[in-house]
Amino acid sequence: MGREQRRLGILTGGGDCPGLNAVIRAAAQRCAQRGVVLLGYRNGWDGVLAGDPMVLDSGAIKGILPLGGTILGTSRTDPLQVPSGVDRLREVLERDEVGGLIVVGGDGTLSAAFELVEAGIRLVGVPKTIDNDLAGTDFTFGFDTAVTIATEAIDRLHTTAEAHNRVIVVEVMGRHTGWIAAYAGIAGGADVILVPEYPFTVDAVCDRIRERERRGRNFSIVVIAEGARTVEAASAPVDRRSRVRAGEVSTWLASEIEDCIRTETRTVVLGHIQRGGSPTPYDRVLATRFGVKAADLALEGAWGRMAALQGKEIGSVPLYDAVRQTKFLDPAIWEIAKVFAS
Repeated sequence: MGREQRRLGILTGGGDCPGLNAVIRAAAQRCAQRGVVLLGYRNGWDGVLAGDPMVLDSGAIKGILPLGGTILGTSRTDPLQVPSGVDRLREVLERDEVGGLIVVGGDGTLSAAFELVEAGIRLVGVPKTIDNDLAGTDFTFGFDTAVTIATEAIDRLHTTAEAHNRVIVVEVMGRHTGWIAAYAGIAGGADVILVPEYPFTVDAVCDRIRERERRGRNFSIVVIAEGARTVEAASAPVDRRSRVRAGEVSTWLASEIEDCIRTETRTVVLGHIQRGGSPTPYDRVLATRFGVKAADLALEGAWGRMAALQGKEIGSVPLYDAVRQTKFLDPAIWEIAKVFAS
């Protein structure tokens, strides 16, 4: 390893996600094993642009494995949109004698990383999103934690819905994909599951609730992804990066259900609760495996690749494979969901 590669860097970008600290810890320990210093840049790409690193030594990473969030902080800054941003990245990395960066992020962060690799910046990626919508990897860390939190909420809502003979609409994250809604809906025994990949009609939702009422089940749990849309709305063009505001779809649907079947309906928007707090054991292990693999890729000079779960093994794929398309909900999972709730 040459002089400039005696140091590597790492940053966390985009939304926070349970398991980020496990990645940081694993990458730092792997680098330390190889006699390499790992610098952590604060607040995502902002930290590199500002030249704001911290040394991730044993003291810095002590006790961070179970912590939510990220000790490095994060931001949604895209260096490609910053005037002279690419030149500034080169300047800072050269000044800090950093041979390459480990970039931990979702679609936006890794899309920028891919373009930066094309521009000659040495990067490797780690897939991070609770939505599980990054291609190239079977699962992303953070997803299991989000599903666990959503499932626990649905379990609790069953009792209050039944006690008051109510319909409760539970909105979970998932702007473009329904992975969380489908998994949490199945695990929580939801009566209706609505996801962005399969547009719905209000009449079909109301028919399902009426069917339950005819069987003496005077309450229902509807789980809806924030990006789910009706058949009519789905026919209109939508910007891939358009913002979906939390609570909009569940509030609207609850009102429609009340008008349709005259049953008291309430909404619960889980929002950022799904990505806060301590990661599950599964996510801690997966994030740790990703962190070690990413460090190995960087130490080997395998720039432009991303750590990925493939079956039971941690391998790697080109960054392009991760960001060239969205990984939509597996149709096989949707077929399972329809057996119980559709």
